[in-house]
Amino acid sequence: MIISHSADETIAFGRQFASALRAGDVLALSGDLGAGKTCLVKGIAAGLGIVQPVTSPTFTLIHEYRSGRLPLAHVDLYRLESAAGIGLEDYFDAPWVTVIEWAEKIETLLPMHTKHIRLTALDEITRQIEVT
Repeated sequence: MIISHSADETIAFGRQFASALRAGDVLALSGDLGAGKTCLVKGIAAGLGIVQPVTSPTFTLIHEYRSGRLPLAHVDLYRLESAAGIGLEDYFDAPWVTVIEWAEKIETLLPMHTKHIRLTALDEITRQIEVT
């Protein structure tokens, strides 16, 4: 468990976490609105060497970033009731690292090797980050 005291610390954790990521890794993020999921993805992207600005794909569902050492698929399922039929499974294999916000909506579709990360807001700026 990690305690982050700012958005910058959450980004720094994501950057460090990314150093161990490999092609085909799937990260399932969960946490309430404002818990820091997108901040964490920004750090992961930076740690992968991605230079484009990272924004939440809430309305587009998936943003692809290809400029880093591994391509990153950033998925946001907040607005979906079901992800069936959108082709999400195509991102679960190499060469992608796939990060899914609101992944609890598709728990049964996630591959066995998925890493789960729960972000919890402890107050306005402090976050608890649990990786399982």
